[in-house]
Amino acid sequence: MTQDGGRLPLVLASASPRRLELLARIGITPDRVAPTEIDESPKRDELPRRLAERLSAAKAEAAAQPDALVLAADTVVGVGRRILGKPASEADATRFLNLLSGRRHQVHTGVVLRQPDGRVSRRLVTTVLAFQRLTDQQIAVYVASGEWQGKAGGYALQGSAEMFVRFLSGSHSNVVGLPLFETAQLLRGCGWLRP
Repeated sequence: MTQDGGRLPLVLASASPRRLELLARIGITPDRVAPTEIDESPKRDELPRRLAERLSAAKAEAAAQPDALVLAADTVVGVGRRILGKPASEADATRFLNLLSGRRHQVHTGVVLRQPDGRVSRRLVTTVLAFQRLTDQQIAVYVASGEWQGKAGGYALQGSAEMFVRFLSGSHSNVVGLPLFETAQLLRGCGWLRP
């Protein structure tokens, strides 16, 4: 809140159209969008959940503004200790889908809300999914669709890949890119979002 009781501007530190769409579903439109350019490479032996926490915090810090709340998030797909980033090619996407075929995996999203005075609130949300066993043809058709481009893990749950999911435990919106329940909690906690 500002000194006059008004609401601080909300900055989304992301270029993801999916995060904007998710926020709009709960009636939130950021005042500004300020994508950050940070090195998203995992550190040696870094686990998927730790990477999501570190990158979301780094994005919030990189987008810090003296007059606004900054909302940052980062989503990481993990299969055990292995991190599946955004595939760079059809071959990568094919390899990722073969790895996910018939297996459980985790989607971790770190969400950080940074206030102008530097105070930070954060959440880490993990969703567990299992894909059916995928045929070579299913993988080839999905990869040919191009839907995997720019998606952590090489798939988009909000698209046709949803038909591959035989089990999901946790937040559906987390897998799409922003856990809405936890995000709303952070915004309520600082008084930006009314109950």
